[in-house]
Amino acid sequence: MAPDDKNRATAAAILPLVGGAQNVTSVAHCMTRLRLGLADRSLVQDEALKALPAVMGVVEDDTYQIVLGPGTVARVTPELEAMVAESHPDTGPQPETPVAEHTLTAAELAAQGAAIKEARKAKNATPFKLFLRRIANIFVPLIPALIGCGIIAGINGLLINLEWLPSITPALAAIASGFMALIAVFVGFNTAKEFGGTPILGGAVAAIIVYAGVANIEAFGQKLSPGQGGVLGALGAAVLATYVEKWCRKWVPEAVDVLVTPTLTVLISGLVTIFGLMFLAGEVSTGIGTAANWLLDNTGAFAGLVLGGLFLPLVMLGLHQALIPIHTTLIEQQGFTVLLPILAMAGAGQVGCAIAVYKRLKHNKSIRTTIRSALPAGFLGVGEPLIYGVSLPLGRPFITACVGGAAGGAFIGFFSMIGDKVGSTAIGPSGWALFPLLDGNKGLGLTIAIYGGGLLVGYLVGFFATYFFGFSKQMLVELNAEDSAADTAADADATNPAAPEPTTRPTAPEAEPARA
Repeated sequence: MAPDDKNRATAAAILPLVGGAQNVTSVAHCMTRLRLGLADRSLVQDEALKALPAVMGVVEDDTYQIVLGPGTVARVTPELEAMVAESHPDTGPQPETPVAEHTLTAAELAAQGAAIKEARKAKNATPFKLFLRRIANIFVPLIPALIGCGIIAGINGLLINLEWLPSITPALAAIASGFMALIAVFVGFNTAKEFGGTPILGGAVAAIIVYAGVANIEAFGQKLSPGQGGVLGALGAAVLATYVEKWCRKWVPEAVDVLVTPTLTVLISGLVTIFGLMFLAGEVSTGIGTAANWLLDNTGAFAGLVLGGLFLPLVMLGLHQALIPIHTTLIEQQGFTVLLPILAMAGAGQVGCAIAVYKRLKHNKSIRTTIRSALPAGFLGVGEPLIYGVSLPLGRPFITACVGGAAGGAFIGFFSMIGDKVGSTAIGPSGWALFPLLDGNKGLGLTIAIYGGGLLVGYLVGFFATYFFGFSKQMLVELNAEDSAADTAADADATNPAAPEPTTRPTAPEAEPARA
């Protein structure tokens, strides 16, 4: 099947399972997830969706999110958008969800994971966390450009170090740096859009921050610098512009609205930005960079342990979104964020945990099938299928996965403490997918070795912590019960329940594996 046909087929398979085109109110995507706004959540067939070969899992938050993985999601989304735009009513009966005959299979774990996510969604619906989601919605659309420019910057750095293609490296530097030089404009555009203003006005006000002419302006007794305040200043400027615009729309007569509102919005917000926000946001941005460097320089191993160990719980609480502007600010200031490689160790602990679960649950074919299907994505940093389908609903393995992440984070933090910083030139990827984006204050080879060592430590500690401490005896008995039922049926007359298993013994039916 041609790639386009495959992506179209995936979209066609997904659409009826989310209630059809009439039930879809919005379509968007991030790095790995197809994000759908739905009119009626009850029309979604979760288990049937999870059973689709292309679907790695589902996550319910403010939107219904289907995990398809990097690359695939960017190709399936436009196909689904086209189908929704056609607005064909859904015809034909919906496939029924198979019912699991055993209680502790992957399907049951996925149901438990869904219940946990539902409860988490209700707890996360606080004003502060909703605000963080809006912040994430501003920065997530920028991630593809950050990744592309980051990889080009890495290639250019390698060429410069090897003294290859000297006539090409200046062009690559321009390509890699152009987006970062104007990122404040894109942040302003997205901010105004997210907060209900006119996007282009948000971008216009944010553009003041990167305009070279601000170097001739003095504020708080100091000359301003182009780019001062960075993305934080752009964020504040665009939010201010949105509120000024809304005020103008309310009070300015309609006859002159088209002239007065944009003018007042840009003028008032621009003056506040120049004579207030740029300086204040610049001080905050400098403070973030200083704090991150101090933390890793002085408490590297401990800081890495805490960050790596707590990142998964932060994700569960929805607080990880607050880190996105911090990452972007560090990339603006230093060329890379030193926090992301440490946080990526949480995924390494998750992978090690999943392998240990696979080894311990030798008789649970359903869970083992789920792990086999989700593990490759886990190595590439897509952790949702393993988190929501395996470790989180099991409970204790989720904790031991965090232990693995803490160990990997401590490893990288230790090297940062002795002066070998490891950073990422972009945000979004994790796991093995982060290797092309690595950068640091030493040679690339050493940077790669430290990050690779951290992954290995995370895998090993996550594995052994889960293998030895992730299960109680009762959990092992219950979770290995899939074949136990078959043992009972086949050996009903046996007096010794521990007798060897007959080779012709029937096996118990399996539930549909859940790829979550």
